[in-house]
Amino acid sequence: VWWLSGAGIANSITNAITVLIITCPCALGLAVPAVQIVATGRLFERGVLVKSGDTLERLAEIDKAIFDKTGTLTFGEPELLGAAGIAPAVLEQAAQLARASRHPLARALAKAAGPGPVASDVFETAGCGLEANLNGRPTRLGHAAWCGAISGAQGSELWFRSGDAAPVQFRFRDRVRPDTAAMLSALEQRGISVEMLTGDREAPAAELAAQAGIVSWRSGVDPKRKAAHMEALRKRGYHVLMVGDGLNDTGALALAHVSIAPGTAADVSQLAADMVLRGDSLMPIVEAVDVARKAHRLVLQNFAFAAVYNVAAIPLAMLGLVTPLIAAALMAGSSLIVTLNALRLAIGRRA
Repeated sequence: VWWLSGAGIANSITNAITVLIITCPCALGLAVPAVQIVATGRLFERGVLVKSGDTLERLAEIDKAIFDKTGTLTFGEPELLGAAGIAPAVLEQAAQLARASRHPLARALAKAAGPGPVASDVFETAGCGLEANLNGRPTRLGHAAWCGAISGAQGSELWFRSGDAAPVQFRFRDRVRPDTAAMLSALEQRGISVEMLTGDREAPAAELAAQAGIVSWRSGVDPKRKAAHMEALRKRGYHVLMVGDGLNDTGALALAHVSIAPGTAADVSQLAADMVLRGDSLMPIVEAVDVARKAHRLVLQNFAFAAVYNVAAIPLAMLGLVTPLIAAALMAGSSLIVTLNALRLAIGRRA
């Protein structure tokens, strides 16, 4: 345009180069990645592994959080009660099944029995338990009804049945993570409603809910019902965060808007989750929400600055009021400002 208007070829080319430099979309291209890199680095230092770039964008949108119980709100390291009163032969047979599972109660049973062989051809039914043939007899380890028993216990338990013998009960005790109540309260203060879904029975679920201050909870929820509940919430417009660790949580983790698994979770649960927690604390979940929301604000600020920069600088370049050197400085300066804005997340961490 400058050349057609009668300007010299050198001046026209200089102005054209200036416009190209000014319009280089560096600030726009850095707006999101710069924030994501700083945010994921901050969370990694706090023990949260973010597996994908869009996880933080989705986490900033959540308005409801659903938690599993055993291994999530508790340590998932229950202890077998009354082991001395259980026949050693029965304990060892049950342990052979338990050693084939990563379920917290199964691990506690295997730990109480000590090292030993693992049953072959063990089949796990999600939400029910384990079954195999031991010494030519069908054996099961899992829920009371699945093993043909009627339970009246108030705590966590497993039942074992070998052939036609009477079912044997194994009772356990688990510890609630010390920061569970504080973490749930912090989420509610941020406008995120909390709910607990567990496959455990009503009595232990009610006890934990009372300790942690959970108002909304459901017990005896199998994997299909968990997944169906997640789908129903999605259709109602909720953006749900699911936190779980077991095989029975995999479907719900996959259907959630964002999902988190503890580092001690089953491998398939960690693969299905968007984020993985390291360590025993649950408070990094709250920080992850805070970082995601601040990162969202910073991304919008970066986009706004990039837009204002282009609207203001491009006309100046087109009018020939800027030299290529000044254009290069402006372009580099815009990229630097976007990057420094993203680094506010790191500054907030040290503060």
